[in-house]
Amino acid sequence: MRLAARARIEAVRSMEPVWGMGDREFEEYVADLCRRDGCTEVRRVGGANDLGADVIGRLPDGRKLVVQCKHYAKHRTVGSPDLQKFNGTVRDEHRADVPLFVASCKFTKQARVFAARHGLVLVDVDLLGFWNSGTTLTSLLDLDIGRSGTNRKLAPDS
Repeated sequence: MRLAARARIEAVRSMEPVWGMGDREFEEYVADLCRRDGCTEVRRVGGANDLGADVIGRLPDGRKLVVQCKHYAKHRTVGSPDLQKFNGTVRDEHRADVPLFVASCKFTKQARVFAARHGLVLVDVDLLGFWNSGTTLTSLLDLDIGRSGTNRKLAPDS
């Protein structure tokens, strides 16, 4: 249990440079992580009128991946309204097989419940820290953040 707690602390520490990025730089960073893990046709498409897609690509098995990125301060949270907007476009507009929402902070409990109900994959600051440290995207897709995640905000200085 101590090793798991230490691994989580190290993963969060690895996020320090990420919190210093701008929004577009964060989207490109997520795109680069996708490429690192064998995704193909990866491109950053975020910007005005992106209909909720910041990164689009194909997983190594060929499924279409559509990613929404939220680059917030570590002490903030992403709530259910953001996920509701994403859910409203990710399949109908973008034809996603795997809708992925990546945040540099935590998701609220209501957001996690909504995501579980609608089959959205969430990567919060903890999982992003592990992804940043070498855990592959495909292994993160199998996790159930609705059960295993936490919505406790990080302190601004942690």
